[in-house]
Amino acid sequence: MGRDVTEEEQLRLELVRRFVNSHNIETGTDDLSSTAGLRAWLRGAGLLDEPAGAAENGDLERAIAVREALRELLLANHGHQPAPVLALDVLNDAIGRAGLSISLTAEPGWIPVSTAGKVDGAIGSLLGIVVESIADGSWRRLKACANDECRWAFYDSSRARSGRWCSMGGCGNRAKQRAWRRRQAPA
Repeated sequence: MGRDVTEEEQLRLELVRRFVNSHNIETGTDDLSSTAGLRAWLRGAGLLDEPAGAAENGDLERAIAVREALRELLLANHGHQPAPVLALDVLNDAIGRAGLSISLTAEPGWIPVSTAGKVDGAIGSLLGIVVESIADGSWRRLKACANDECRWAFYDSSRARSGRWCSMGGCGNRAKQRAWRRRQAPA
């Protein structure tokens, strides 16, 4: 089953969870619906220091592609499925644009460092969290709801790491009701 995840590791992943949830599939709202929205989200998350302004060519599209690639990886965390190749291509491209590298620390360890500036650097910092989480084993706890109409990112705090839905009272209950109705339907 693996080790328990520390509160620090869970808090670090919270930023990635919030980024993926910047698009609410159920309601259709998207915090990244414009370049101004992207910059506002990144500044609010503490990932971008520069003042508001027009994003550079392709920043918005690349950020949205990274967000959805991360969502695909979170879906793959159910049952430890391999990460989709296309999602990995998007993320590896973003890592390259961010100039993500590692830096050794005074304590035995390392931290990922993004050498790019602006939006690419901010996305690189976010992907640095993903890299650290994969390395420390906490990544598999971050998942996307198995309900295709939802796909909300959530932190699976279940002991067996078997959570499938963002909430048992919402998506989990609806899935169980659908399964019950299928079983009750006449053959």
